[in-house]
Amino acid sequence: MKKILHLKRIWLLLLLPVCLALLFFAKRNPDFAQWIATGPYLIYARILSTLTRWLPFSLMEILILLLCVFVPVFLIVSVVQLIRKKRGFWKFFLNLFCVLSIVFAMFTFGCGTNYYRYTFAQRSGLELRESTDQELAALCRALAQELNEIRPRLSEDGSGVMSTDSIGYRALADRASRDVSALGAQYPEFESDLGAPKPVLLSRAMSYTNTSGVFSAFTMEANVNTDMPDYLLPATMCHELSHLHGYMREDEANFIAYLACRESESPEFRYSGLMLAFLYSNNALFSSNRDLGRECYSMLCEGVRRDFAANSAYWKQFEGKVAEVSQKINDAYLKANDQADGTKSYGRMVDLLLALYRRDGSV
Repeated sequence: MKKILHLKRIWLLLLLPVCLALLFFAKRNPDFAQWIATGPYLIYARILSTLTRWLPFSLMEILILLLCVFVPVFLIVSVVQLIRKKRGFWKFFLNLFCVLSIVFAMFTFGCGTNYYRYTFAQRSGLELRESTDQELAALCRALAQELNEIRPRLSEDGSGVMSTDSIGYRALADRASRDVSALGAQYPEFESDLGAPKPVLLSRAMSYTNTSGVFSAFTMEANVNTDMPDYLLPATMCHELSHLHGYMREDEANFIAYLACRESESPEFRYSGLMLAFLYSNNALFSSNRDLGRECYSMLCEGVRRDFAANSAYWKQFEGKVAEVSQKINDAYLKANDQADGTKSYGRMVDLLLALYRRDGSV
């Protein structure tokens, strides 16, 4: 019996080189990576999400909390046993590497190869090219105009800041799932209903890491910080769901979130998508041409400005070492998965917005 268990563990160790080979091949063969993303990955995602979607809470969050307790206890107990028995070192490291092999395999199948699929720009046929300040300013003005038209239709809290309290989280999450799935009419990989985004119970703690949402490849869940300003919720939900549907690049997830919000029947979702688009576009314009950036921002109505101010004030209270470390970890993770610009890759959403604006002539 012991020999059989030993052989099983040896087989688990083989997952590591197999997954490394799979990632190596996917990185050098976009056709292969695209086939995985639109075939085997979606099957894997449907199976796993079917097991987790019915849970009213985030399984990822529960597992993280359990690991925070289990890992230190496991290490302490293992070290004590090793000291007492003075043997069994190889078993300890064998078990450890078996666990790491399983985790790495779940990462590879759950999202790893998707980093090397064809970009959404290639998938959508949008033409990316350098743009002038005037083109970017035209986009910002169009976004500002749309924001000003929608803002009076939204509910506010006592401070005059946009609020979704009258709608509720569950209704927002269900809407996000439907709006992202609706993109399947044009892009089949979004047709599947893979579940609604989950609320994170410890969202306040999540804010200390400067995180608005996170996709878990291990449980196939889109998780959302519910403590942050309400206008961020719809776009963040759609962003994390785009990861769940296989698009891992952050700039593309932002753009897909904008597309889903843009086509939504909900004014809250359309407003959230426009706010996301304006923020990135006007920041890019301000960096390139301050005068034009100020001019476009001055077009915003008081309600929109209050929402932006509330957002800035909210995140400012969480500035500190925890947020800095979190950003560095995220930056390293993105670079390790071939997003060479690290966290700066988020800004490339503007190129996609400009390409869409040139093609459609509207936002």
